Amino acid sequence: MISSMTGFATASTELDAGSLTVELRSVNHRYLDLQLRMPDELRVLEPALREAISAQLNRGKAECRISFTPRTGQNTAQVNHTTLQQLMQWNDEIRAALPDARSLSVAEILRWDGILQSAATSADALHAATLELAQRAISEFSAAREREGEKLKDFLLSRVTQIETICADVAPRIPAAVAAYREKLTARLRAAMPDMDEDRLNQEIVLFASRIDVDEELSRLRAHLTETRRVLTQGGAVGKRLDFLMQELHREANTLGSKSVDAEVSRASMDIKLLIEQMREQVQNLE
Repeated sequence: MISSMTGFATASTELDAGSLTVELRSVNHRYLDLQLRMPDELRVLEPALREAISAQLNRGKAECRISFTPRTGQNTAQVNHTTLQQLMQWNDEIRAALPDARSLSVAEILRWDGILQSAATSADALHAATLELAQRAISEFSAAREREGEKLKDFLLSRVTQIETICADVAPRIPAAVAAYREKLTARLRAAMPDMDEDRLNQEIVLFASRIDVDEELSRLRAHLTETRRVLTQGGAVGKRLDFLMQELHREANTLGSKSVDAEVSRASMDIKLLIEQMREQVQNLE
């Protein structure tokens, strides 16, 4: 499967003490950049969560946001005495250094992160529920990215087919265009240098004709298109490979246009470059 770097998924569950939600989102990025945002009481899970998410991602700027909302209307919270002891110690140390400093109020202590903990749900139970919910969100997240990746794959393959059709249509025009240019060039050279011998004249014509023959560019275009189709069909992490192929396709299309002496070939070059640019924009979203 091909995955998009853009994805979103959310999973929620109700616990005795409140609501737990895990949200995952990502956008395209050159490398893997993963950020986790969660309450302090869940921070111990960060290494496990980071490992689980990274196993599903190769590239992309991803964010995992976990929130826990205690249930209102119930006395389900109790003071975290470890955190309280730490606050008391800090309070004493600061007042010893700064006697005029004001002590923390009860309201300020209660607002401190981690000072209240659920009485209905133990830390181990909350951690286990969080990891289980995170796995569900990761599965949905991966499925969403794969669905988006398949849409991008279809889009890119349709553009490959269009470019192949343009190349097939323009290829038969090349010999006639080169022959017409040869005749025009021969007439100009004979008019400009009537004393030029026939061998020298033929050399000049062959030299100039080779500069406008775009058969080689068309062959390379077809080869790059074949490789693009193979990479898309093979699947996996294809973004970087396809990005390189888009550069090569664009280079050949530019050369095709610059060497063209036929209006139809020039128009074909412009159409091909437009399609390649559409592909390049979407390739940036592939992992």
